[in-house]
Amino acid sequence: MNRLKEKWGIKSNFQLVIILIVFAITGSISALISSPIIDFIFGESDINGIVKFILQLLIIMPIYQVLLLFFGYIFFQFNFFFKFVKKFLKLFGLGFLFRD
Repeated sequence: MNRLKEKWGIKSNFQLVIILIVFAITGSISALISSPIIDFIFGESDINGIVKFILQLLIIMPIYQVLLLFFGYIFFQFNFFFKFVKKFLKLFGLGFLFRD
């Protein structure tokens, strides 16, 4: 736990627990809603399992980022998650969206 606190620049254990809760909620909700979104877009067609998996990953990525910011805001950790999302988007070459 201390290693995560140092890496993320967190001072208290309470803040770390809140951040881990936000990650858990966000991951669960984005995984839950990705399949219905795929079904809505493509209907009840028989999509190959691998194709459906790739489409779910592509849909989960932006949804996950938005949900991180949303739940980060609700749990008063928006600044932490904004930095996290910014770093993630830079990794995928979308860093031009933010000024440093």
